Amino acid sequence: MMERCLGANRCRRIQRALRHLKVTVMCLVLTVVVLRCTIGAGKFGTPEQDLDEIRQHIYTSRKRVEPHRVLEEIQTGGDSSSSSSSSGGGSNNYETFDINKIFVDEGEEEKPDPNKPYTLGPKISDWDEQRSDWLAKNPTFPNFIGPNKPRVLLVTGSAPKPCENPVGDHYLLKSIKNKIDYCRLHGIEIFYNMALLDAEMAGFWAKLPLIRKLLLSHPEIEFLWWMDSDAMFTDMAFELPWERYKDYNLVMHGWNEMVYDEKNWIGLNTGSFLLRNNQWALDLLDTWAPMGPKGKIREEAGKVLTRELKGRPVFEADDQSAMVYLLATQRDTWGNKVYLENGYYLHGYWGILV
Repeated sequence: MMERCLGANRCRRIQRALRHLKVTVMCLVLTVVVLRCTIGAGKFGTPEQDLDEIRQHIYTSRKRVEPHRVLEEIQTGGDSSSSSSSSGGGSNNYETFDINKIFVDEGEEEKPDPNKPYTLGPKISDWDEQRSDWLAKNPTFPNFIGPNKPRVLLVTGSAPKPCENPVGDHYLLKSIKNKIDYCRLHGIEIFYNMALLDAEMAGFWAKLPLIRKLLLSHPEIEFLWWMDSDAMFTDMAFELPWERYKDYNLVMHGWNEMVYDEKNWIGLNTGSFLLRNNQWALDLLDTWAPMGPKGKIREEAGKVLTRELKGRPVFEADDQSAMVYLLATQRDTWGNKVYLENGYYLHGYWGILV
């Protein structure tokens, strides 16, 4: 029929073109299939990606529907009780809610009085008695978990914001994993802090308010072990000689002659230290803290420390220099309960240790 209408030659050319078209379409389909199974297809994705997108779309659709239904109920219910809510001065209407209000501290900023010495909190003078009563009432939380094994809380932390370089966050993660592994092996509890408890005590001094709060909120711990975020354990099997410290309240890496005789500002290190949970520790923190508030107090204290301590550069007061100054000038008050450890490196510079 087609040959009569179009002619034999023309009909053969049409059939040849159709065969070529079939081959072209088949090649195109095979190419698309191969690309989708290997490198994907851009925004269309592989079949597995398509399936995941469909699941995700259904899930998010359900998530959106439920809050929308709740909002509608609140809005319709709010009309009937608008008079009562308006008389109370509050509103539950999401349309008029300003989310920025929750990020603003509406109270006036409380400025510290420069004429009053800084304190970490209300003065406590009977902590030993309070702690003894608590331990007696809670025998399931003893302060010693073995004959010569005190209950220890290792405390560390970092800033709440990410590091400027992602490598810093990577090493912070490795550091906390290192500490967690050591604590798991030696039966030590761990606390990781990312909050600044007192804006006045930023920088080096941020540890002091945290340490005091943890000592008071955890009377079951015998020793609090502070470690800087950049400090790591190099010997995971090493157990601290707890028997050696039974008569001491503060253990730091350092040398007696450098602290008491030379007043050298690097005579000890506060990057890693042990502090016993007792009244003595609270009194020490109260005496240590007044050099810490940022601003003029810290700057003036830094000048005093630079003048009094050997080899100290000129910069604002830091917790380590303040501790050296405190022990060197008030040895009779604190020195008999401070153990400066140099039999091993409780804390040391990595270039020396590695």
